[in-house]
Amino acid sequence: MNLEFNRQIKKLMAPIWRRALLTVSRGVIKLLAEENGKILVQASLMKGEVRDSLELFQHYGFASMPLDGAEMAGVFVGGNRHHGLIIATEDKRYRLQGMEKGEVALYSDEGDYIHFKRNNEIHIGASTKLRIDSPLVEFTGDVDITGSVQVDTNINADGTIIDGAGNTNNHSHP
Repeated sequence: MNLEFNRQIKKLMAPIWRRALLTVSRGVIKLLAEENGKILVQASLMKGEVRDSLELFQHYGFASMPLDGAEMAGVFVGGNRHHGLIIATEDKRYRLQGMEKGEVALYSDEGDYIHFKRNNEIHIGASTKLRIDSPLVEFTGDVDITGSVQVDTNINADGTIIDGAGNTNNHSHP
C-alpha cells in the first residue's frame, strides 16, 4: 500500500516538477535586436534548444547590448519556454580581472572601463578619447596633467601661474 501511494504521488508531482525545472535556465546569446524599445534575444539554452524573442530586462539607469556569445540567465514564468525574460548577462571574455572584493566596474569589449577601486579611487581607461559634454566641469582638488594642454579660449587664474623655468605671472610685458 505504501509503495503504491508513493508511486501515485510521484506520478501527480512529475508535471509540476518538470515545470519547476524549466523556470530558470542558463544559455548563450546568439542574436540581439532592438524592437519597439525592447531588446529581443535569440539564445541557445539546453542542448538543442534555441529560443527567439526572449526579452532582455536591465536595471534602471544601466543599458547594454551584449555581444553574441555572451552568457545569460533567464526565467520562464510558469515554466513556459515560449516567453522568457533574460535577467542577467555575463561576458567573461571582457570582464575586468583581478578586482578586489567590494570593487565595481563598467567595461566594454574594446577595453574601455570605469573602475571604482578600494580606498576611494576611481580609474577611467579610454583607449582613444575621453570626452565630457557639460557646460561646466568643476574640480575641488588638485589636478595633475601628464601631457599637453590645449585651450581654445581664455585661461583665468586667481592664483600665481608658475612655468617650468620658475617664472611667475608677476611680470610685465612691453
